[in-house]
Amino acid sequence: MADTSVKKVDSAYSPTGQLGQKYLASGKTLSMRLWQDEQPGEAKEPTAREYETVGYVIKGTAELHLEGQVVKLEPGNSWVVPKGASHTYKILESFTAVEATSPPAQVHGRDEN
Repeated sequence: MADTSVKKVDSAYSPTGQLGQKYLASGKTLSMRLWQDEQPGEAKEPTAREYETVGYVIKGTAELHLEGQVVKLEPGNSWVVPKGASHTYKILESFTAVEATSPPAQVHGRDEN
């Protein structure tokens, strides 16, 4: 019998969250999402999430404000936001990045607040 556990997600049909993120593949302990062409603006209020996030910048620049530190994110950079860490992002120029979260940030409101 063939293995049917492989999942393929076409981002053209992925659900989009209230914050603009596209939800990509999701497993039991890890999920991915895409932030595409986020536009410059002021940083939002800091928040803390109940999951760890790692990300990779595809294009554009942003600042990650994390627990009193400011880190500039540029194409080719990756970053980590620990679970429970207070953080926010300030987009400096049109920004596209992929993030993975563990445990998964879900489609149904878990990371929308």
